[in-house]
Amino acid sequence: MELKELESLWSEMSQELESQKKLTKEIIMNMTQERYSNKFKKISTYESIGAVVCIIAGVYILTKFSLLDTWYLQGCGLFTIVFLFLLPVLTLNSLRRIQKLNVADKNFKDTLVSFTKAKKQLLYLQRFGIYMSFILMFTILPVASKISSGKDLFLGTKLWYVYLPIMAVFLFFFTRWGYGCYKSITNSAENILKELEE
Repeated sequence: MELKELESLWSEMSQELESQKKLTKEIIMNMTQERYSNKFKKISTYESIGAVVCIIAGVYILTKFSLLDTWYLQGCGLFTIVFLFLLPVLTLNSLRRIQKLNVADKNFKDTLVSFTKAKKQLLYLQRFGIYMSFILMFTILPVASKISSGKDLFLGTKLWYVYLPIMAVFLFFFTRWGYGCYKSITNSAENILKELEE
């Protein structure tokens, strides 16, 4: 074999090796993107179902709003409707933003910065939703009572003493569990992204 043939063969093998490296990196990025996106699919499904339930409840309260005949019941009804429409939309938007983060488009540092920003926003929104849920606990019962039975709970009922402690305990444990799930999923997704650094 002559020197020129060897150089040509060497050059050809070098190009093939570069091509293989590029292809391998692309496959790894696609697999990482898929693993990353899949982390949020389950929670997105649950949130979508919850959003449908909230919107149906909000529409129902809106159609029965005329039954809320005092200013304080109307205030409770208005807060409840706004909460039931707004929070699911904000949550689904935030989830979509973090789920659709494209791993391959940016370098590792930029991807991690974008993820961290989206993660903070999502977790902040979850904490905000938790606090607002405790307010909703106080506003939805009078609205539901007035719409379903025509009774004004603000006028001397003792149902508050039973309902509020039970709901507060349930809401406390449920929100802790839900927030823990969100933290676990976002931490797991972050670990997937950090594997790219290696």
